[in-house]
Amino acid sequence: MTLSQKTIDIVKSTAPILGTQGVSITSVFYKNMFTHHPELLNIFNHANQSQGRQQTALANMVYAAAKNIDQLETILPAVKQVAFKHRGLGVKPEHYPIVGKHLLLAIKEVLGDAATDEVIEAWGEAYGVIAQVFIDIEAELYEKAEEQAGGWKDFKFFRVTNKVQESEVITSFYLQPADGKPVPTYKPGQYITVRVQIPGEEYTLNRQYSLSTAPGNEYFRISVKKEKDFEPNGKVSNYLHDHVSVGHQIEVSAPAGDFHLVEEESPIALISGGVGLTPMMSMLDTLVQSNTDREVTFIHSARNEEVHAFAKDTANLVDQLNHGSYYYGYEKPVNPNGAHHFTGYLTEEFLKGNVTKNTVCYVCGPIPFLKNVVNMLANLGISNENIRYEFFGPAMQITKEKATV
Repeated sequence: MTLSQKTIDIVKSTAPILGTQGVSITSVFYKNMFTHHPELLNIFNHANQSQGRQQTALANMVYAAAKNIDQLETILPAVKQVAFKHRGLGVKPEHYPIVGKHLLLAIKEVLGDAATDEVIEAWGEAYGVIAQVFIDIEAELYEKAEEQAGGWKDFKFFRVTNKVQESEVITSFYLQPADGKPVPTYKPGQYITVRVQIPGEEYTLNRQYSLSTAPGNEYFRISVKKEKDFEPNGKVSNYLHDHVSVGHQIEVSAPAGDFHLVEEESPIALISGGVGLTPMMSMLDTLVQSNTDREVTFIHSARNEEVHAFAKDTANLVDQLNHGSYYYGYEKPVNPNGAHHFTGYLTEEFLKGNVTKNTVCYVCGPIPFLKNVVNMLANLGISNENIRYEFFGPAMQITKEKATV
């Protein structure tokens, strides 16, 4: 579908409205869509909805697409990131007309008379083009997931074969296919979606967890932080920790995600905060198995010693590297005189002393940690292409000047 110049002009001229009204529009959109199609609550992350993160993420994506409606190729990296998440959640082509209908109705409701018939018609045409980009990319991702050895398209059952407590708050679950088929390979840093039906909950709940060990095993391993009971995001993690044991089965998607280790020769730094170290463990394990000659620096920040997972495992892996360094610190250490390399938050000064300008940096952790580290690395002169990041939640865009969810 090719858009007319008139449609392009209308969409680009009205795009700034999303800068001020975007979250209002997407909030109305989600409310109305779930009222008319409650079955979609089986797909969407309820915690992100309740915290407003999904609404903001969608507003940012629609705004970016509107500004670049005549050159959508410029936002393809962001589209692909979202498409991976959609594939992991089971979003299908038939969902896009539903989204489009309620998005246009929300624009009309929020903007009122400013949303003329001409404006709504232009946005409807533009949405059709944007939706098709997502549909095409996601179709390719579904196909690749299904065609690889041991692969599948949507969800299938895996059996928990081991459950290991890694820290006071993080527990690892080892998963093997219930049908006895092989485990597909994946790229170090990718994640799987876990889908559970919790007793008392009306809808299924989905959460995405990074794979925390190198590919090539007969199992997947995810390492899950137990969130506080009163936090919306804690429903699935508490259920897994408290009610899922060895022998139980859970549904999972095929591995997905565009945050993953790339084979290069440059020095590499794996920088994580809290449970953000899980994809880094997969990357570190892979680097060890590849007998790499790259300089590898592993930096981890945790609240204290008791919640620091994989401390000994990380040290053992780094010891096996030809050129490896391992640093960790605690915001509020239980033992201030204990073994750690920094106290409080990770600082730009510490990074400057341990990360060179030509280093490829992988960063993962909570949103505040991620924003700070990305900005500090940029301040140190590390190029944008060498700052690669992942966090747990809706699609996120970060620049040196501004970070948005």
